[in-house]
Amino acid sequence: MIWEEFRLRSPRLAKLGEERFERAGLVLLGTLRKNGWPRISPVEAYITDGHLYLGMMWQSRKALDLLRDPRCTVHSVVSKPDGSEGEFKVYGRAVDIHDPDMRGRFADAVNERIGWRPEEPEFHLFSIDIDSASFSVIQDGDWTREIWNAR
Repeated sequence: MIWEEFRLRSPRLAKLGEERFERAGLVLLGTLRKNGWPRISPVEAYITDGHLYLGMMWQSRKALDLLRDPRCTVHSVVSKPDGSEGEFKVYGRAVDIHDPDMRGRFADAVNERIGWRPEEPEFHLFSIDIDSASFSVIQDGDWTREIWNAR
């Protein structure tokens, strides 16, 4: 399910995720290497056209991981050890995007945010097909967690 569908089904959780993604401008992407070991990589996330997009350098290791095995985790950046800022996670599958219009709108969003435009065909673009999401936070010593599943 694309981000827009997730937002319709769980608006509160989607809003928490959007706030965390936008705050840092980066997310941590968990992929699986060819040998089965996990890989964690920073990547910029863009919520555009109702999709959660991840753009990557051409032939980067994380992109090759996703082309081989699309299962992934997208995790908000956490900078405080006390858990007070909360952490948001999405579990899903990366869908390799080749549609020129989608790629163009993504490139426009990148240019608008950072003043640089990725050039065709020298980048990978993935949309995350969301299976589940969660948010957890510690406030006043209490840990709360919200979980959403597509099924």
